[in-house]
Formats: sequence, C-alpha cells, structure tokens
Amino acid sequence: MARLFKRDTNGDSLRRLSSGPMASSSTLPSPFGNISTSLSDPDLRETAYEIFVASCRSTGGKPLTYIPQSSSSSSGAGERSLSPSVSMSPSSSISPSLQRSLTSAAASKMKKALGLKPSSKKSPGKDGSPSKSSPAKKPATVGELMRVQMRVSEQTDSRIRRGLLRIAAGQLGRRVESMVLPLELLQQFKASEFPDSHEYEAWQARNLKLLEAGLLLHPLVPLEKSDASAQRLRQIIRGASDRPLETGRNSESMQVLRTAVMSLAYRSLDGSSSDACHWADGFPLNLHLYQMLLEACFDNSEEGSIIDEIDEVLELIKKTWIILGINQMLHNLCFTWILFQHFVSTGQVDNDLLSAADNQLAEVAKDAKATKDPIYSKILSSTLSSIMGWTEKRLLAYHDTFNNSNIEYMQTIVSLGVSAAKILVEDISHEYRRKRKEETDVARSRIDTYIRSSLRTAFAQKMEEADSNRRSSKSQSTTPVLSILAKDIGDLASKEKELFSPILKKWHPLAAGVAVATLHSCYGNELKQFIAGLAELTPDTVQVLKAADKLEKDLVHIAVEDSVDSDDGGKSLIREMPPYEAELAIANLVKAWIKTRVDRLKEWVDRNLQQEKWNPGANRDSCAPSVVEVLRIIDETLDAFFQLPIPMHPALLPDLTVGLDRSLQHYVSKAKSGCGTRNTFIPSLPALTRCEVGSKLWKKKEKSNNLQKRRSQVGSMNGGDSYGLPQLCVRMNTLHHVRAELENLEKKIVTCLRNVESAQADITNGLDIKFELSLAACQEGIQQLCETTAYKVIFHDLSHALWDSLYVGETASSRIESFLRELDPTLETISNTVHNRVRNRVITALMKASFDGFLLVILAGGPLRAFSRQDSQIIEDDFRSLKDLYLADGDGLPVELVEKAATQVKNVLPLLRTDTESLIERFKRMIAETYGSAAKSRYPLPPTSGHWSPTEANTVLRVLCYRNDEAATRFLKKTYNLPKKL
Repeated sequence: MARLFKRDTNGDSLRRLSSGPMASSSTLPSPFGNISTSLSDPDLRETAYEIFVASCRSTGGKPLTYIPQSSSSSSGAGERSLSPSVSMSPSSSISPSLQRSLTSAAASKMKKALGLKPSSKKSPGKDGSPSKSSPAKKPATVGELMRVQMRVSEQTDSRIRRGLLRIAAGQLGRRVESMVLPLELLQQFKASEFPDSHEYEAWQARNLKLLEAGLLLHPLVPLEKSDASAQRLRQIIRGASDRPLETGRNSESMQVLRTAVMSLAYRSLDGSSSDACHWADGFPLNLHLYQMLLEACFDNSEEGSIIDEIDEVLELIKKTWIILGINQMLHNLCFTWILFQHFVSTGQVDNDLLSAADNQLAEVAKDAKATKDPIYSKILSSTLSSIMGWTEKRLLAYHDTFNNSNIEYMQTIVSLGVSAAKILVEDISHEYRRKRKEETDVARSRIDTYIRSSLRTAFAQKMEEADSNRRSSKSQSTTPVLSILAKDIGDLASKEKELFSPILKKWHPLAAGVAVATLHSCYGNELKQFIAGLAELTPDTVQVLKAADKLEKDLVHIAVEDSVDSDDGGKSLIREMPPYEAELAIANLVKAWIKTRVDRLKEWVDRNLQQEKWNPGANRDSCAPSVVEVLRIIDETLDAFFQLPIPMHPALLPDLTVGLDRSLQHYVSKAKSGCGTRNTFIPSLPALTRCEVGSKLWKKKEKSNNLQKRRSQVGSMNGGDSYGLPQLCVRMNTLHHVRAELENLEKKIVTCLRNVESAQADITNGLDIKFELSLAACQEGIQQLCETTAYKVIFHDLSHALWDSLYVGETASSRIESFLRELDPTLETISNTVHNRVRNRVITALMKASFDGFLLVILAGGPLRAFSRQDSQIIEDDFRSLKDLYLADGDGLPVELVEKAATQVKNVLPLLRTDTESLIERFKRMIAETYGSAAKSRYPLPPTSGHWSPTEANTVLRVLCYRNDEAATRFLKKTYNLPKKL
C-alpha cells in the first residue's frame, strides 16, 4: 500500500509546490495514454462528430436529416433534425417525449445529480464560438447544439451528412457498427468536393491515420507481427504519404485497402464470427474520441459551465458506445476525468465542477468494486493516479495552498484525493487485498500523511524565514530566532486548529492532535540541537527555553483537547510528544552556573587564605579581611541567582545554598587548620619516680640541667606569627563573624525568594535554606580555637612560668605569683581583641587549661618536684589565688562557673594533706577492689587515665610518688621498684 502513495516529502521539493489551487490554469496530461500517431485534437474531434452523427442516424426508424441554422427558426419549434433519441441505455426504445425543441427542455436531472446550478450562458455563434455582438439565436435542436459545441462548421457538417446519406443509399439496411466509417467516407468524396486540394489531402490523411490508429496501433484485438493484412495496410498508408490515394469505387488501390481493413476490423477477441467491426474501440483511441464527445457537455460561451441540455446530449452521445466500445463504467470514469480536467484548465475557480467530479467519483467507486477487468483497472488506476497526483501536490503542503479566501475548495479537494486513494488501495491494490483483515483505514492514513507533510513544510518555511533574518542581522546569536520561531509555531498551531482541522476531522478524528504532534517534533529537533550547543546560561538562552516550554504546553493542550473522545484518550498522541524538558535544560544550566560560581569561590578561598595575615588591626571587628570578601562574594552570588530570568528559583535554591554552605565550611576549616588542638600543647607525662628524701642539693643541680629536657616534653606547633595569640583571637573573631552573618544570609534569601515571580507567599516554609554545615563548623571551630588558644598559652607561651618552674625545688620559694603576673597580660589581650560574644568562652577555656596545668604540676611534674604534708597549705593558697584571678573581684567569670571548673582540683588537693600511711592503705584497697585476686601476690601498676580523682588509684599513686616522705619512698621501692631519677 505504501508504494501506491510514494511521494517526495523532502522539504526542498515541497517548498516548490504550487502556492494554491488558483495559481494558474493548466491542462493536465491525459491519463488514458498517448495515441501513437500524429492525430490532432481537431482531427479527433471531427472523427468523434462523424461517429456521433452516424450513430444517431442509425438508431431508430427515421433517416437523419440536416436543417441549417439559418432556416431552423422557420422550421417550427417542434421539428427536430436528429432522429428521435433513446433513453440512457442505447438499447432502450425510442422516447417520444424527447421530440421537443431545446427551448422547452426541463431542468437538467443530471446537473441536479451532480450538484450543479443552471448556467446563465450567452448564445454561441454559428461557428461554435461565443458571439461578441448581439446575441445569436439559440440552437433549436440537439443536433445543432452538438455541432456548435464541438466547433464543427456548417460546411463540414453538411459534408459529413452528405457522405452518410451516400453510404446509407449504397448499403441499405446495414448498421453503422458493421461499417468502418473512415473507410466508407474515403470512398464517398473526391477532391473536387473540397474547397482546395490541400484540404482534401488533409481530410484523406486524417482518415488513413484513423485506420492506422484503430487497426494497427491500438486495435481491440492484438495483432500478430506476421499478419498480412496489417502489412498491406501499412504499405498503403506509407504510399499515401507520397501521393493521394485513389479512392474511386472501382479503384484497385481502394479495393486492396478495403480488403485489408475489413480483414483486420472483423477480428474478434474470442475468434467467433460477427458482423461488428472493431476499428474505434481499442484503448486508448476510443477514450480520446469519447473524451471529445463529452467535451461538448461544456458550454463554449461560458468557460467551465456545463450546458443545461446535458441530459439530452448525453442520451445521444451514449449511442456511440457500440462503436467506441464504451460501457457505463468507462463512461463514469471518463466523465469524472472530464469534470476534473475542466476544473483545472479553467483556472480552478469553479468549486461546483470540483464537487461534480467528486460526486461522479462516488459512482466510479461503486463500479470499481463490481469488476476486476484488467483493462478497466489499468485505465482506472492511471486516471485516479492523475487526480490524486494533482490533489496531493496541494494537500501535501495545504498551508501554502489554502487560506481564508479559498478554504471552501479544501474539503472538496480532500474528498476527491481521499476517494481516489481509497479506490486505488481497496479495489486495485493486491497488497491491500492480502492484508484486508487488518482493516487499513485508507482515508485516515492519507489525511495523516497530508497533515504531517504540510506541517513539516510550513515549519521548514518558518525556519527559512528565521535563517534569513539571522543572516541579514548583524548579530550572530541564534537564540532570539528560536524564541520568535516558538511564537510563530504557536500561531501556526492555532491556525491549524481553527481553519484546517475542522475540515480534516471528517476523515481523521485526531487531525488537530496529529498536527500539533508534528509541530512538536519539528520544533523539538531544533531545540535539541540548540540545547546540545549550550555552554552557559544567558538571558537569551532562558528566553528561548521559556518560549519552548510555553509552546509545548499550548501544543499538548490542543492535543489533549482534540483527543478527549478518542479510544485511548489521546495516549498515542502524547507518546509522540516526548517532553522538551525545557525546565530541566534550564535547571541543568543553572546548576552548571552554580557549580562554576561555587568552584570559583573555593579557589578564591584557597588562594587568599594562604596570604591572610590574621592582623587584629585590619578592621574594627578584628576579623580577617578575607572573610569580609568571602561574604561579599556570597552576597553577590545570591543577588545574581535571584536576578536570573528563570521560573524555578525555589527548586534550584537548595543547590545554591548547599554549594555556598560547603564553601563557607571550607573557609572555616581552612581558617582553623594548622592551629592544633588542646592535645597538641599538653606535655607528655614523665615516667613515675620516687622522691629522694633530704637530697635538696641534688635538686638544685638537676634543676638547670633538666630544664631544657622538661621543656622539650611540652608540645610545640608550627612556627610563624600566624598562630600567635593575637592571630588566634582574630581567627576566633572571623568564625564568629561568619556565624553571625549566616542568619543575615538566611533572611536575605527568604526576602529574595518572596520577591521572585515564580515563588508563592508561603514557598519558604518547606525549603531548606539553612547553612547547617557552616554553622556547625563555626561552632566546632570556635570551641577548638578557644581550647587551642588556652592550652597554647598555658603549656607553650607560659610554660616557663608554670610547667618549668612552679614548685621546682623548694615549694615555698617557687610559688604561683610569677605565673599569675604573666597570665594577666594574656587575659588583657584576649579581652581587648576577642569579640564580647566569644570572650568569656576563651577565658573559660584558659581557666580550665590553667587548672589542668596546675594539677599536672603537682601530679606529674617530674622528679624535680616533691611535696610534704606541710606544703599542702601553700598549694591550696596558690590555687585560691589562681581562682581569684578569673573572678577578678566580681568583674571576671561567674563564681559558679569558676567553682565548677575548680571541682577536680579541689577534690585532689585534700590528698596532699593526708598522711602517708592512710594514702598507702587507700591505694591498696583501690587496687584490691579493681583487680581482685590478681592483686594478692603483686600489686598491678594502675594505668594513667588523665582523669584525676581521689577515688582513682593512679591519682593516689602519683601523690605518693611526689610525697617527700620515707614511708612513701619505701612503699614505691618495694611495690614497683620505681627509680629516684628519670
């Protein structure tokens, strides 16, 4: 079936189609095939008239008489020149009712059946041409009307009738179908009966060509190559081309001609003998001759108009069927073609003619189902292919062909094309008959093809216009072109829905849906290429994608609306329209935009933090200049994001906030990196030793020698001013500044979000716009920096005043005052530099670090330290002084906070007052409780946990290690064999 309708649907070929049905008048090539001889239309017309007159004369009982136009008016209204005509079938009896003059003819039944209106014609002149002066009298008889319509002169008509009378006189009772009319006429006239010899020779040549066409070139019964009669006839015709043929009754050449002609004419298809001659009933000669007769049905004086007397004319024309081998089916087919051909050749402006052809084609469709005659099928196929070729040339690009001014033609042209296609497929196609069970819907298939082809053509034209505009424009950007194209396609879809779909819906219930699906596909292909070439988000890009999104919504709406009543609810159509995903394309571009900004920010952070000096005097907030710049970049990024002309800010905002959040988290991480932690500065604890009671001289000698060794036990950190106390304070201020600004950023986002067109009033309720990673990093970073600063100050910066000297040697001579004097400026620096919201946290950390350092001195200070029970009071007084430093007479930390931090020290200090025996007993009891039976033979050495407590064995053991007491020394020697020196 597809082969029947194979067409070039290439866009270039379609754009070359005619711009409309009224483009120009033209004559279509005949679908019947060419006659293989040089017979002109006037030759065929005169021959057809001769057959017509002969056929009418031989039918009925009255002889054929001729009344010239000049005397017809005096002969009376009731007299007829032709013999009484018969009804529509040539074999029917004579109808007396038709023996009236044309002036009294009733309204044409045929014209009514074809849907044609009565014509308002001008009377033709005698020679068959429209009269330009005063109107001539109307022909009085059907015979005279036919002469005028076929443009036969009175002189020629007179000669034809005279020849027929002579034939009749010489062959009484012989019927016209048993004669070879050109042969008989050749014998009836001499050159003297013509105005000149040239006319006679042309007349004789025409008749010989007819014999050649009917008997040699297009015979009804195929010829064998060796046929002697055919060879003789060819010789005679070739000879006559050099000199005229002698046609006298007793002429030898005429006798030879007659013998050859009659031998060929009397052959029959089944080989049986018959008195019927076959000289004008071979294809396509008979159809060309019959076409000349049917042309008489069209008024010469009113182009394209069918004469009102068509019923009577056709009655007589059908008398020629027996000679021409025409039947009702061939008549219907030929008449359909004549109607259609006249519509085309007369400027394609008479829709009545087109409708008549469409109505007549309905009869052809019935005939096609009734016969499978191969010759008829061949002619039918050729004729319908010609009609369909013309209609499809217009329907495959109907947007070019039709508009508001000529839309009334479209339905008829569609009907004609679809009807032709249905006959070709259903009644001629063998392929269709093999697949008939599939119930192929030919009409729907053709309409589908017309719609898709025409919309593709229209789209291609819009694209050409867009390309032309782009070439003529100075700008090379293609984005505005696709925006304009989207609007044009939307207008095209609306035009389709309003103008064309109501017509096409008669044959295709989803006409509008198919149209918009085609447009959707065409635009989608262009959009896909556009998106593939995108590298970044620009306002023009967003404009195109938004236009595409709007177009898609409009097209889908039309498709859904058109398919509400379809079997599948339009699912098949929607499947043809895969989403443009314009919003996804925008989203991907925005995500790329976000990634670029975030990556750029991270690079900036890495580059600038390497150069950051952490100078407290850089600004009044004592924070890093880099953080001010980072927050400014983030602020600008948010502004730029909300200025993007996109419809989905809320949906993409989380991507941006997460990226910015991670960037800030990265900044915070970098800001605290390299500063270390509390464990970086806590000294490693020396191995346990026992006191050498009374050896003060050794202690003094060892003090200076071991100072550097002990100092090396204290942790160190990366050198450089970036990690000094002021710089650490700036880092803490920086992180606090970030934490404080996070709230402002969140408020800004909420405000911007409510102002964008794509957001709703409560859109922020369900959105995650928290900088949670940054906030957590700031809180953790500030805590880490507070502790790092505190432990660095106590164990690194003031190590010489605490770890290296406090209680070294004589307890009473190396007390805490020196450490407190050096700690005071540190507190002042912190108070002056650190933000007030962070200050107390730093001082609290410093307090805890100093308390931890105090405990380490008395519990893990190494062999240079030894305490007696009497030293406990000094130590308690020193610790009280340390606490008072942080209380600052009520201006420092809250009492509750200080007392809570001092709890561990206060719990351990009473051990220094406890006598040695009690400490040893407590230690033994703790070991027994902890280790059970394993402690009976030998006391295990309790591990150092670092959590000092009077209830913890390691803490009690350490008090014994630093007890300047003989009993303690013996116990440690006996139990663990601890050395006196490191």
